[in-house]
Amino acid sequence: MNIDSQASFHITAKLINGGVAGLVGVTCVFPIDLAKTRLQNQHGKAMYKGMIDCLMKTARAEGFFGMYRGAAVNLTLVTPEKAIKLAANDFFRQLLMEDGMQRNLKMEMLAGCGAGMCQVVVTSPMEMLKIQLQDAGRLAVHHQGSASAPSASRSYTTGSASTHKRPSATLIARELLRTQGLAGLYKGLGATLLRDIPFSIIYFPLFANLNHLGFNELAGKASFAHSFVSGCVAGSVAAVAVTPLDVLKTRIQTLKKGLGEDVYSGITDCAR
Repeated sequence: MNIDSQASFHITAKLINGGVAGLVGVTCVFPIDLAKTRLQNQHGKAMYKGMIDCLMKTARAEGFFGMYRGAAVNLTLVTPEKAIKLAANDFFRQLLMEDGMQRNLKMEMLAGCGAGMCQVVVTSPMEMLKIQLQDAGRLAVHHQGSASAPSASRSYTTGSASTHKRPSATLIARELLRTQGLAGLYKGLGATLLRDIPFSIIYFPLFANLNHLGFNELAGKASFAHSFVSGCVAGSVAAVAVTPLDVLKTRIQTLKKGLGEDVYSGITDCAR
């Protein structure tokens, strides 16, 4: 196999790995992501006390599959998103470092920056559509409670939220394209970049260095268990670091607001 064939195979493998990892990740943790979106979007009087409370109320009002509302968008677009992210990081590592394996923190951070910038081509519209679908159930209950105050305390258990007409990703995308053009799907692009670039700058170098600690010379790589733990630690640290930026992105990209909830003119206004 010549060098060009090896490079092509390597890239193809990375794209497949990224796609499969993305699909598995979405399937496993999507309900937590839905809870995150709803918790980030609630203003004033809290509708949910925390993640568990949010998931329980969502399951009661919308059924088990209500916790996976918007998952179809992610399952469709997460494969190209993760594939671009991993392939771009590898590309920039090879470009910035001689063999892509040297420990050079600055270059690793720069490669992560490049990966974060590349992935938003898919991430921004994916998040835009996903957030509208995830937040629809919260808004249904919010408006129901506002319209009928006496029954507000029972609104989570009656199941009436499940009968509320909810949008589909196709309808939202079509309406945005019709009224705002392609820019409508990329609303919040700046906020997405502000979140994804720091995340990748932290995640990729941290994972690479943690994973290197468990490198086995005989196997030529770290064990699966070590890589898994390294990924968990790196992902957790990066996620905690960028959570405030993620809150800004979620609130800016949310199109429909509940009664009394703020509308923002931009990142600075939302942060303030």
